[in-house]
Amino acid sequence: MGWLSAGEAYEVSLIEGRVVARSAARRGSGRPLKSLPKVLRDHPEVDRLRQLTEWLDRHTVACRARVDSWMVSSVPVPTVLLARVWPDPAWQEALRDLVVLGDDPTVPGFLRDVSTDGLLGVVDLDGESRRLSAETVRLPHPVLLPYLADLREFALELNLTQRVDQLLRTVWPKPAQVGERATEVSDFRGAKLGSRSALVARATSLGCQVSGSVVTCRVHEAGRTVEATAWLDGDYWSDWTMGGLSWRLRDGRQLPLPEVGPVAWSEGIRMAAALTGGQPADAEKGA
Repeated sequence: MGWLSAGEAYEVSLIEGRVVARSAARRGSGRPLKSLPKVLRDHPEVDRLRQLTEWLDRHTVACRARVDSWMVSSVPVPTVLLARVWPDPAWQEALRDLVVLGDDPTVPGFLRDVSTDGLLGVVDLDGESRRLSAETVRLPHPVLLPYLADLREFALELNLTQRVDQLLRTVWPKPAQVGERATEVSDFRGAKLGSRSALVARATSLGCQVSGSVVTCRVHEAGRTVEATAWLDGDYWSDWTMGGLSWRLRDGRQLPLPEVGPVAWSEGIRMAAALTGGQPADAEKGA
């Protein structure tokens, strides 16, 4: 952004998210000063820039959270919407280098650009630049991605950085066989979780919600909303331990394990593993 007058002696601006000042005098070099002069610390223009910085930080977090929700739920996103938000640096940072799928679900590409008319510029696994003209695209959850290992390797080769955790997200494929009538995974039962404050901090960092003795993460999959639910044992005066892990619909109906989709399964196991600081004793154990 440009420089704003802050009295007769100084001008202020935002550079890399920090409020900086420079001399307004002609004899000044025009370069930003190493620190903000004391006389400017309570200046109205400086205060407005600080408020703008805080808003920009919140906006960046909100953009990443929205893109993460698109990815976790693998919802179709209109390309015209991506074209509209792409000029915004916060949106562009959240979207750039994510793997997207167009009309052909077997041909993934890394998102590199979005034109004003909604054409998506991607790089495929052959290293070729391509244009997608689909009306909608998906930002798939990694458990649904074809060639996941190849995509991860290719991203490392190109030194791509994803601001939204997609390729490096830990995935937990659903076992081929689970108990037909089972409704709960007990692999994590009894794991120590520490104090409630530590538990809440870990859950919040994962985007999960804590209510009473329950931690949940919500996934929209196959046209319905599913909540992975970790039940906890403990009280405010002692360390908590993990109970069972199950999945339920928004109306409260508990799902038998065979009915749990691959994304809801992966996200539920990921939540439980992260809360307990490890993984099940037997990752293939279904119930």
